Amino acid sequence: MVVLGFLAWANTPMMGERPAALEVRHGDSRVAVTDLGDAVELAPVDGRSGTGLVFIPGAVVDPYAYMDKLSETVADTGLTVLITKPTLNLAFFDTRPLSAFTSHVPEVERWYVGGHSLGGVRACQLAEGGDVAGLVLFGSHCANDLSGTDLRVLSISGGRDGLSTPAKIDAARGLLPQAATMVQIQGMNHAQFGNYGPQSGDGEATISDAEARHGVTVALGKFFGER
Repeated sequence: MVVLGFLAWANTPMMGERPAALEVRHGDSRVAVTDLGDAVELAPVDGRSGTGLVFIPGAVVDPYAYMDKLSETVADTGLTVLITKPTLNLAFFDTRPLSAFTSHVPEVERWYVGGHSLGGVRACQLAEGGDVAGLVLFGSHCANDLSGTDLRVLSISGGRDGLSTPAKIDAARGLLPQAATMVQIQGMNHAQFGNYGPQSGDGEATISDAEARHGVTVALGKFFGER
């Protein structure tokens, strides 16, 4: 019964606000959306920059829930984003190497790995052993030590995040390279890194989803460079 209950929970992802994802798919002519089976690709219509990001969702969160927050960066910077579909909707059950996803887009020359919440923790593990240029954390922190690496790292956190709290982000700062870029978006909570509705244990946001999206877009634009 416990196993059946776990499987039912893991296979019921928080889908939240599908209209936001549909707006990207049908309403943003600057971004091409392709379902690759094991991932969702967001590609810039005006040409790729040569840089890509493999993005790992948080636990039991629908991969499509992140499309809206990431699409502006794809259009602005030329970044290619692959949002993975983790096994059982949980990053730690997904043992596939990064190459399983990056092989979909061989024209991208330089890859980063990143993720939200538990997906970010998994991204840290993949960054340690993978052939990547850097790491991007979205409301997350590492459990393994990357402080001695030469990875480029961006950590985006929310000032009202009740799960990956500012205190937890600060406590794990020493596991990142000294040159890591740390950005805290004031008023943003944990669930605003995606569009999947409220999450138990989270703080109450004091900014809108549009403002949160803008904050994420600005941080990513500075890190990856505008066109």
